[in-house]
Amino acid sequence: MVGEWDFTRIDRQGQLRMVDVCAKEETLREAHAEANVHLSALVLEKIIRNEVPKGNVFEAARVAGIIAAKRTWELIPLCHPIRLTLVDLDFIIDEPRSLIRIRSKVRTKDRTGVEIEALVAVTHAALTIYDMCKAIDHSITIGDIHLTFKTGGKSGTYQSR
Repeated sequence: MVGEWDFTRIDRQGQLRMVDVCAKEETLREAHAEANVHLSALVLEKIIRNEVPKGNVFEAARVAGIIAAKRTWELIPLCHPIRLTLVDLDFIIDEPRSLIRIRSKVRTKDRTGVEIEALVAVTHAALTIYDMCKAIDHSITIGDIHLTFKTGGKSGTYQSR
């Protein structure tokens, strides 16, 4: 044990390893995350009017976020494959600030949490918005990616302020 935290992903030889979660109890686990996509007023207007040449930006981003959440274990080293029961993404348009806030909700009944899946969902959705709109404007920025809520498991409930 080092300080308060035990290095659960490092073996005695200092090599990374996957944590064995089979002894953990299956519990309901849920996580929410957010990301902001800042874009020009022109790009935002084209998205709102569904005039982006590549198609419906919100639906493409929604599907991309869901797929990414389901495949998090393939993208992030040492993540467990999790049986997700819900992946939901919402897009909130803030015209005065010229941004789109992406919110995810991910749920499972499993032995490990879904925080990373929620974060991967919003990040991948944001990247999809960038990809679909980059031909119009390359100055799009993605930021403020963070966990807003999680419940279940040993560490209990977390809610950002």
